[in-house]
Amino acid sequence: MFNGIIEELGNVTSVRDIGGGKELVVSCKLASSLEVDNSLCVNGVCQTVVRQEKDTVTVQVVEETLRKTALGDLKPGSEVNLERSLSLSQRIDGHIVQGHVDTTGKIVDVRKEGTNWLCTISYDPEWRDLVVGRGSIAIDGISLTVARETGNEFTVAIIPFTWEHTVIKYRKKGDRVNLEFDILGKYVLRFMQNREAGARSGGPAGKVTEQLLRESGFTGGQ
Repeated sequence: MFNGIIEELGNVTSVRDIGGGKELVVSCKLASSLEVDNSLCVNGVCQTVVRQEKDTVTVQVVEETLRKTALGDLKPGSEVNLERSLSLSQRIDGHIVQGHVDTTGKIVDVRKEGTNWLCTISYDPEWRDLVVGRGSIAIDGISLTVARETGNEFTVAIIPFTWEHTVIKYRKKGDRVNLEFDILGKYVLRFMQNREAGARSGGPAGKVTEQLLRESGFTGGQ
């Protein structure tokens, strides 16, 4: 789990095909603090460190991840947002980010306005229920706030510090970005969808049952 506060910009030093996936070697200062099997958020995508050296870490991107994210666009020389997983003693300064990218969006416009930058992104309309004005969203792993929304586009305002210390400053019109919607919003939406489905089938729409919780994604142990 992450909080969308980027710790470092890493540099992709090599990209190698491995079957249908890709192996990325990333040069970064964080390498010395990581170990094999640690989680590392790369442009918003939770990846597992498979090799660690003094100045580099290696991750392997599988086919499913390539289909759902923009990691396949990376090439040697690309800079990437990096964040290590949270520790229990760490404050959550952004919002809860799983590193499980939902979809990719496309940059529609980037422009400077006073001290900040406004970035407008389009996305597939099927996700509209999860984009909420003043709500949280992770873009390439950066915890940001939706400033406004219109149709299947939304705009975020980016402060100078975030602009300078993340890959957002390299984004231009037409570029793909990784989007992760707020996990709390996803659970609420699924819960409401299942309630409505129950009502249509003649079930108790307002009653919370074990079956309803399981269908909504909530699981519990013994």
